[in-house]
Amino acid sequence: MIHSKISFISYFLPEQILSNQNLIDFFPEKTEELIIKSFGINKRHIRNPNQTGSDLAFKAAACFFEENLEFDKNKIDFLIFCTEGLDYKAPTSSSVLHYRLGLNQNCGCIDMPMGCAGYIYGLSLANAMIVSGNATNVLLLVSDIPTSVIHSKDFDLRCIFGDAGAATLIQASAQKGIGSFVFGNDGEGAKNLIVERGSTRAPIDKEWIEKYKDEPEYLAHGKMEMNGLEIARFSLQRVPSLLDETLKRNNLKFEEIDLFVFHQASKFILSALQRKCKIPKEKFYEYYEDIGNTVSCSIPIALKHAELDGKLRKGDKVMLLGFGVGYTWGGTIVEWV
Repeated sequence: MIHSKISFISYFLPEQILSNQNLIDFFPEKTEELIIKSFGINKRHIRNPNQTGSDLAFKAAACFFEENLEFDKNKIDFLIFCTEGLDYKAPTSSSVLHYRLGLNQNCGCIDMPMGCAGYIYGLSLANAMIVSGNATNVLLLVSDIPTSVIHSKDFDLRCIFGDAGAATLIQASAQKGIGSFVFGNDGEGAKNLIVERGSTRAPIDKEWIEKYKDEPEYLAHGKMEMNGLEIARFSLQRVPSLLDETLKRNNLKFEEIDLFVFHQASKFILSALQRKCKIPKEKFYEYYEDIGNTVSCSIPIALKHAELDGKLRKGDKVMLLGFGVGYTWGGTIVEWV
């Protein structure tokens, strides 16, 4: 039987950095001590004004090919691109990325605007393509640019979010590296984390441009609104049951999991989930201090650093849980092979 595995992860962070001192320059009434205590973040990487999500994904893919010179990119037979910042309404951004990367024309492409749970959904699609026999090597690119939709005076959101791109190669395997999935959705919570305007239902108009004329690019991509209390409530209510359901779906016990890697939402949410789910600190991996919440990129970047830090070794069983905007959530367990 054909299975799938995660073979390699690379990522890219934009060169521009928003440090805590930079934030204090914007908000002189705040202190670095307050930012560290409240958010646990030292700095975030910010895209250049002309960079889109696909640009960061392209850079991440380029990093992957540079770090894997022996891999023939013509072997990639499916490209998945997950972002909430698509280049166009048409064509698909994955098609444009496919051309920019010089991939074989016998390669399928698809876009997924999924947000915080996007990496889990992307893994599930890659796994399905491979297990069904329709692909052997799937390149999953995730990239988000949340800073493009944050008002300059929104202190909390500017502290939390950063931009990034990540590339994951998923390959066919005789060993089951990627397990079964659990999914969920509750659209009633959509209003609690939403980007206003810049869409088909609510396009930018003259009134918007006039209102935000002093903002960078007059917030042409829209403006993020987040009800932090409701997002935290949703996370603390839904994620513990998602954890239990993911274990059950994969016929595993809590004690059999070697590492837990959740969407790196925020210091408060992660700390509360670690305590509520009773996960030993040594098994709960966090990586957001120098990048912030990078939306769909947070899980693959954390996985990469867990491996670099020696927290993730061959044969380890890792629980991956993504949750957030939508509300949308998903979980799976991968064996590091």
